[in-house]
Amino acid sequence: MSFSTEIKQEIAYNSLKDCCKKAELASVLVLSAKFIDNDLILKSENPTSVRRAVQLVKDLYATETRLNVYKKNNLDKSNVYELVIFDKAKEILEDLKIYKNGINKKPLYSLTVKDCCARAYIAGSFLSSGTCNAPGSRFYNLDISCKDEHTADFLLKLMNRFDLDPKKTLRRNKSVVYLKKAEKISDFLRCVGAHESLMNFENARINKDFKHSLIRITNCEVANEIKALNASKTQLEDIAILIDSDRYDDLDPKLKEVADLRIKFQEYSLNELCEQYYLESGNTISKSGMKHRFNKINELARIAYDQQ
Repeated sequence: MSFSTEIKQEIAYNSLKDCCKKAELASVLVLSAKFIDNDLILKSENPTSVRRAVQLVKDLYATETRLNVYKKNNLDKSNVYELVIFDKAKEILEDLKIYKNGINKKPLYSLTVKDCCARAYIAGSFLSSGTCNAPGSRFYNLDISCKDEHTADFLLKLMNRFDLDPKKTLRRNKSVVYLKKAEKISDFLRCVGAHESLMNFENARINKDFKHSLIRITNCEVANEIKALNASKTQLEDIAILIDSDRYDDLDPKLKEVADLRIKFQEYSLNELCEQYYLESGNTISKSGMKHRFNKINELARIAYDQQ
């Protein structure tokens, strides 16, 4: 089962007040239904959406409905579910405030004036035509496909009421309202009452972010280790030049101390050399102090190399 389906099933089992049922049903019909010859026809490949619409119609109106199921003619042969409301269809649309010579592109504002009804309308929009990437996916993305720009703009305003910060784009001649930020998708799931999906999303997001953080830390540690090994290689080459030119034994005692340490502990970082210096001499030295001494050794090695 896809993550989108999980969210839709959770929305479909939410208990609603009658005013919120109307808002959710209106949203589903605006996005997925047509009014043809006084019949209201809702088609969807998503059985959850159609089943929820049937339930809402039965809860709100005493009317006749028919449910048809048939196969698509394309290669995947998936089911198409068709709900036909052939009794009081116009009255239902008028009561839902979405009738204007057919199904209006958006309801009257009064349908969603209450926050609970606005949330129900948003939930119905996702139920009808929403998708959401699985939380373990590479990218976070939640889409709601709308018939036209007017439908999308209305949904955009509703979502902005809850600080969801949605964006809009045109895709395949349809206006799509979308969210890309993980925290906003979490807020969306909370807004539509998909609390179990929210918990699953957050758990997967935490695990994903932890994994990425661990990878970044590991990469950083590897890079630091490579950097330390390259520095050690350079320092050993400088020391070798001083030894070959018979100048090593004439080094300042402080320089010779760190040079001897580097020869003994070739894979140590500067911090580790500082610790070892303290263990062997009883004196402390900072990382910058250790680096300064090796820089001095490098200068002497260059002079020795040039004079060879």
